[in-house]
Amino acid sequence: MPKISKKGISMPESPIRKLAPFADEAKAQNKEIYFLNIGQPDIPTPKQALEAVKNNDLDILSYSPSSGFDSYKTKLAKYYQKNGIKITKDELIVTTGGSEALMFAMGSVTDPGDEIIIPEPFYANYNGFATASNVTVKAIKSKFEDNFALPPIEEFEAQITPKTKAIVMCNPGNPTGYLYTEAEVKQLADLAVKHDIFIIADEVYREFTYDGAKHYSIMNVEGLDKHAIMVDSVSKRYSMCGARIGCIVSRNTELMKTAMKFAQARLSPPTFAQIASEAALDTTDAYFEEVNQEYVKRRNTLIEALSKVEGVKVAKPKGAFYCIAELPVADAEDFAKWLLSDFDLNGKTVMVAPAAGFYSTPNTGMNQIRIAYVLEEKHILDAVTILEAALKAYKA
Repeated sequence: MPKISKKGISMPESPIRKLAPFADEAKAQNKEIYFLNIGQPDIPTPKQALEAVKNNDLDILSYSPSSGFDSYKTKLAKYYQKNGIKITKDELIVTTGGSEALMFAMGSVTDPGDEIIIPEPFYANYNGFATASNVTVKAIKSKFEDNFALPPIEEFEAQITPKTKAIVMCNPGNPTGYLYTEAEVKQLADLAVKHDIFIIADEVYREFTYDGAKHYSIMNVEGLDKHAIMVDSVSKRYSMCGARIGCIVSRNTELMKTAMKFAQARLSPPTFAQIASEAALDTTDAYFEEVNQEYVKRRNTLIEALSKVEGVKVAKPKGAFYCIAELPVADAEDFAKWLLSDFDLNGKTVMVAPAAGFYSTPNTGMNQIRIAYVLEEKHILDAVTILEAALKAYKA
């Protein structure tokens, strides 16, 4: 029988999606599920984005240029300029989601056997992208009790070897919701310059910052033009996860020429999704203000409710729409499966993401879950009530 590749076998499952069969079985049993496991906002997509597709009169659904439509790139560059990031359309390539941008970045800066450094916990698919690229992840553990702030920079430097090619950061963070300060971003930037490595900054949640805190982009650090790579996406910004439109951004011309070869190899990003994304750029600031206010309410409701549940601890996020909670259980994945397969409260249950999959260090985060507060407040409160009852029943 033909053998599956070692790379394929070692490819990690998504902690966000691998429990889907348990959810399917729960739905078959007519259970109502509150999905707190995945960052799929229930915020309506801007109408102009949907209308741009509905009202389009294309005769041929043709390829776009490999780097994306010029009209979209021009408008996207203006969006960044408006937000204080000085980028030209020639310094970005449109990708099929932020995921492809991350793959282009890793493909452009690493060879098999190279290493990347990431503060953990981190977006689970970074593990998958690294595996697909035959790259080793060296994790620097951030602390729950510090709300997952940047670990001491000395810990990063101690892990740098001749094989180190990049530091990867997510700001604000998924799964932690931590928002890096300007000082923390500059610490990483100084380290990248000192050791002549790249920083790949996943900034897809930049609009979602709370408590008066401001997002500081890697693209705004002076003297980092050759080292900085930004990854972005429309998925969360405009509640357009299904559009699968992102971009890779850098002022390093050699890097962008290399990324362009990967873009050409996959032909082009999707046409209709670019049309929708271009129209979405007309979204007013009032939209983001309203969305942020909604997420602040949801976050506060969730944190307050969870903090009242016996044995549960929660780290308070300042960005994105995720938080990490510690549960009074030994194995959060077993509990998450049990929630779907064996428990309900008045016909309802909850789906969460076990946090161990957001670490690369084995046996770490075993009692933690990631919660996405992407549901309206009354559903969040109901979900926490179910979670509290479930923890009591599970321990019993």
